[in-house]
Amino acid sequence: MASQRRQRMQSSDHQSWTDDLPLCQMCGVGTAPNCTYGPDGKGTQSHPNEDGHFRFSSEDGLYLYGVFNGFDGSRVSSFVSQCLTAELLLGQLNSTQTDTDVRRILTQAFDVVEKSYFDTIMDALAEKASLQSQLPEGVPFHQLSPQSQKMSERLKELEQEVSGGAMAVVALILNSRLYIANVGTNRALLCKSASDGQNQVLQIGRPHTTENEDELQRLAGLGLDVSRLRQAGVIAGQSSTRRIGDYRVKYNYTDIDLLSAAKSKPIIAEPEIQASQPLEGVTGFLLLMSEGLIKALEAAHGPEQANQEMVAMVAAELAQQGSLEAVAQSVVERVKRLHHDVYASGRQRAAACSRHEDMTLLIRTLNYTLADGALTPTQGGRIYPVSVPYSNCPSSTSKTSVTLSLVMPSQGGTLTNGTNTASNLDEGTNTASTLDEGTPTPGQSPTATLQSGTNTQATQSSSSSSGDGGSLFRQRGSQASQPDETGRVPPYVDFTQFYRLWGSDHSDVLGSQGSSAGLGPQ
Repeated sequence: MASQRRQRMQSSDHQSWTDDLPLCQMCGVGTAPNCTYGPDGKGTQSHPNEDGHFRFSSEDGLYLYGVFNGFDGSRVSSFVSQCLTAELLLGQLNSTQTDTDVRRILTQAFDVVEKSYFDTIMDALAEKASLQSQLPEGVPFHQLSPQSQKMSERLKELEQEVSGGAMAVVALILNSRLYIANVGTNRALLCKSASDGQNQVLQIGRPHTTENEDELQRLAGLGLDVSRLRQAGVIAGQSSTRRIGDYRVKYNYTDIDLLSAAKSKPIIAEPEIQASQPLEGVTGFLLLMSEGLIKALEAAHGPEQANQEMVAMVAAELAQQGSLEAVAQSVVERVKRLHHDVYASGRQRAAACSRHEDMTLLIRTLNYTLADGALTPTQGGRIYPVSVPYSNCPSSTSKTSVTLSLVMPSQGGTLTNGTNTASNLDEGTNTASTLDEGTPTPGQSPTATLQSGTNTQATQSSSSSSGDGGSLFRQRGSQASQPDETGRVPPYVDFTQFYRLWGSDHSDVLGSQGSSAGLGPQ
């Protein structure tokens, strides 16, 4: 029976029962496969896509979304995406349940799904153990008898069949409240406009890695050496300290040097469930991202402003696109292009961008109206996010106000002039960029802004005043700009403050090369 279940799980063309579930229409998903760049800059896919996702809704106002990052194959991510749905959408949840009930059901669902997965590979694990006991230890393959060689080849097949695991981030909306259940290194961001006019970017939860102090304390309580874990960073091939599947760290952890001293199973599949977020009256969007998408953006531009850059890109596409599918796919393609361009540039970060993993982005809008014919640019122009200063202090809890100007074609064809401001900047700021190729051309005007800051608490929050206290992405008023006697128009952005801050932050370098007065356009 278990072998039959295993065969069904491995079949790529069988119909899934989830195919009949209603998809959420307020959601869009974008994906891109893994890629490794060659010396000529061309990319090739090194393995089949291992990410997975789901996005379902029910008639009673329940919404369920998930993004799964598989490794060593897609078996676990595919299995979890189907079985977790069954554990949550077949009557287990209803509107009468309390927060405590919902958290308990989510936790139980992850536990049941992992146990069900291990049931499907139990026969293969038993056969694997039997073959290993029959093969002589330490004998090279070419010295084995023909029968032993067949057994060795079968062992490799079985290992490929049972290996692998997945990380998961799941979002549940019930009674207008948002619950995030996270296992591993995927990420959830909530971008919303509060009633006081503050635009907020919230990272809900933290990744389960050896950089997470709470996780290190949990592992220390099991008897593990925290300093060794922190130094290693990677456990059995993965950076995550929580994952679904991966029988090696669940059943054979005593054979792994880093984990051998643990009193009980150290790598777990128990989700960390964040306190529910009320969504009543909230305008904005929710983002679920696989680790591959996050890592690609961080490799290209650094981790400091990755959340703000991702939200800015989504905001820009929402201002242009009429389809959430198009929005999500455009953002994924933009990150992919940024990652490749950094690699091709040969600059300092190029070495970190030689490859990226599978990328998945799920966008769920919240009381948000997509662009229509009256708002969508009609001249086919691109968006040009502007490089702005930001706070680079990871321990800072102060809020830095940053405005990202997004330049898009004007409707009337007249030249307009916008401004880019940064206020309340901390000392020792740095710069980040979300640049696209090309430069603004006549006939384009800034039409959207997004302001954000940083806060590195357990649920990371960033917010700043949106100026006029309106919606997240408000069009700015425009003023016609006439060319001067040289045929030039006033600049779109005043970079004076940028150059001043950059100069003060790099004064040690400039001191050895002369005055900083030469910075900026002359």
